[in-house]
Amino acid sequence: MEINNKTLVWIVIGILLLAVVYVTFFKGKTTGAATNGKLDTTGWTENEKMNYEMHGTIPARLGASSASAGSGMVGGC
Repeated sequence: MEINNKTLVWIVIGILLLAVVYVTFFKGKTTGAATNGKLDTTGWTENEKMNYEMHGTIPARLGASSASAGSGMVGGC
């Protein structure tokens, strides 16, 4: 059974499309994510809240998925 190149390309495109749809709708929902432009800070310590308000740093225990920038900094110093 021989699969020509065009069929193989369309199969790969279909798999990539399904992966993008899955990541967009199902993996995009994270705990502690921003709602209405503000992060959910319930469960944060007072020190973590102060660091976020003053420096824009997001606690490392929340993981990189909730940080909008790679460094976790909002404004940077």
